[in-house]
Amino acid sequence: MEDAYILQLTNSKFQDLYLCFCGVSECEPSHSFGPAIRPNYILHYILSGKGSYQVGDRKYMLQQGQGFLIEPETLIFYQADEKEPWTYLWVGFAGMQAEIFLEDLGLNANQHIFQSKYGEELRRIVSEMLKHHSGSQTNQYDLQSLLYQFFAVLTREVPMSAVVEETQGSIYVKKAVNFIRNNYSQGIGVTEIAKHTGVSRSYLYKVFQENLKVSPKEFLTRLRIMRARELLELTQLTIECVAVSCGYQDVLVFSKAFKQFMGRSPSFYRKLYRRSQRDKLEQQHWEMMELLETF
Repeated sequence: MEDAYILQLTNSKFQDLYLCFCGVSECEPSHSFGPAIRPNYILHYILSGKGSYQVGDRKYMLQQGQGFLIEPETLIFYQADEKEPWTYLWVGFAGMQAEIFLEDLGLNANQHIFQSKYGEELRRIVSEMLKHHSGSQTNQYDLQSLLYQFFAVLTREVPMSAVVEETQGSIYVKKAVNFIRNNYSQGIGVTEIAKHTGVSRSYLYKVFQENLKVSPKEFLTRLRIMRARELLELTQLTIECVAVSCGYQDVLVFSKAFKQFMGRSPSFYRKLYRRSQRDKLEQQHWEMMELLETF
């Protein structure tokens, strides 16, 4: 069971991207959905508590400040935690360009999870959406504006997404960055990035340095390590599977790159993260016990 506030919409006048439904749910312990498929894209964002999300053979353990993407016609399952059930908001959408808008968030069939520290803004936007019940033209435009605001907030968390000046060089950088976000798991290198972008390796290096202050190779590595961190934190995948999922065919090469950026090996990083999470939960437990003793 769940306590939910939901807005359902039909017959949008927009085609590229439009809102289908949205809502906020406070779930009871172990409340679940699926295994099932949905006809639209849906973004869930966790406001409090925790739970799990499974798509294909990947299972993610998620908590406050994190979210997950549901793709159309994809078998998924998600469940609230037994002891700390989550409260989440969601936005369902569709449109001919929906996949392209998701690319701006770094989300696709290989990347289903995201993080955002702007939970209160996302809650405010969805709360505003829920107020627009009628199908009037004014409401449709208001909801379209709010949907774009929702996406705008999430783009703040996309690594190195800002290119200040719209020059020919920055256009190439944006094209390269989108290609990297959606193909980093395929073992691509700078040669493939330059070929897709339509420029030479040397020119690609030049415009990356001018716009992002890093080389294409460093950008690719940073993105891969960031995704590896998420998989180490949120899944039970082996180190070998994490490496392959992030575009590394050699686990030793992956471990070396991860340690260079994070200062510790992937296995040690996972162990420290799990320990910090246990310590955090234990601290919350004792704080609650102290609070109860005051009554």
